Amino acid sequence: METINNPQELQNLCLMLRSDGKKIGLVPTMGYFHEGHLSLMDAARKQCDVLIVSLFVNPTQFGENEDLDAYPHDLERDSRLAEEHGVDILFTPARDDMYFEDHCTWVEVPDLAANLCGKSRPVHFRGVATVVTKLFMTAQPHIAVFGQKDWQQLALIKRMVRDLNIPVNVQGHEIVREESGLAMSSRNVYLTAEEKSVAPNLQKGLKKMRDQVAGGETDPAKLKADLADFYAESIPGCSVDYIEIVDPENINILKKVDESALCAVAVQVGKARLIDNLLIKV
Repeated sequence: METINNPQELQNLCLMLRSDGKKIGLVPTMGYFHEGHLSLMDAARKQCDVLIVSLFVNPTQFGENEDLDAYPHDLERDSRLAEEHGVDILFTPARDDMYFEDHCTWVEVPDLAANLCGKSRPVHFRGVATVVTKLFMTAQPHIAVFGQKDWQQLALIKRMVRDLNIPVNVQGHEIVREESGLAMSSRNVYLTAEEKSVAPNLQKGLKKMRDQVAGGETDPAKLKADLADFYAESIPGCSVDYIEIVDPENINILKKVDESALCAVAVQVGKARLIDNLLIKV
């Protein structure tokens, strides 16, 4: 495995690889790998000749008072895991390599960023869309694999690629969970033992909502209120950022659950902001 820090060096190499007919796969990450990240690498590895994993904690997607400085990292461990999963190139740029001091160009998909995480994190998706565009331009991938835990992010990137005619096949990969049902996240390390014991109730609540829909309940207000009550009872001290039922493609809030719907939640549990979702098909 080769480690590259310089974006221009990576871009030159990838342009050469493309001209040689090699199929490039990209898995963008912020590092501190868990089984979810590794599953994305494995999925991409099966489809490409050259697998690139980017490891970059993108500062532009963090707002004030968020955990940019505290975000977990362990480059030595991540490098070992990446190599074990067949990564050919680990791209580890520094902040100054990715953003010039006078950087002033942004990519935005405002319609898909209006709800869910976009409401409480107003600069987040501008940062995501911009850095992913930069990674696509740098790594020149044919395919890029993202996790479905960040469903809104995935939908937004797919729309961005469509609207800007970016020649990359963006793929979503199913959520990887711990045995308890808790969705894997780098931020799970913030949880205390007690918090980790109740955090799986995020998924249990989503399944309860799915059962309610299967039983004939179609009113989002009723479904969301019941889920909020469940979280208040089963995750002591938690703070709900949002519970929403949206269209899975355009992330618009639904007034009735009568077709495919995505129930998405964000809940603060101690120091960890946890997100999860469940696709409900009526």
